[in-house]
Amino acid sequence: MTDIKNSDAPINTTTIDKNKIDEPTGNIYEAISIISKRAAQINGDIKKELLEKLDEFATYNDSLEEIFENKEQIEVSKFYEKLPKPHALAIQEWLEDKIYYRNTRDEDIQG
Repeated sequence: MTDIKNSDAPINTTTIDKNKIDEPTGNIYEAISIISKRAAQINGDIKKELLEKLDEFATYNDSLEEIFENKEQIEVSKFYEKLPKPHALAIQEWLEDKIYYRNTRDEDIQG
């Protein structure tokens, strides 16, 4: 998984040069498709990690009256809320040439 805690990905919305995005593929739509698939992977990884950490604090009571605030659980949630969004992480990986991709169309033609 991407080291999301040490990523240079921006937390806020930023403008990115379109030419830098489509440079590796020569096609902006193909580049966006690859980035969006990677963002979905990152989102799944983050969600799994967060749920595992929150599950450590879970209490399984039948009574709704016994719900209480757990400070550690709140801190974990706040930490994940402050991280860059999955799409920002994916774009950062793309710009740093850290995403492996291949064009299966070319393989079909050659095969």
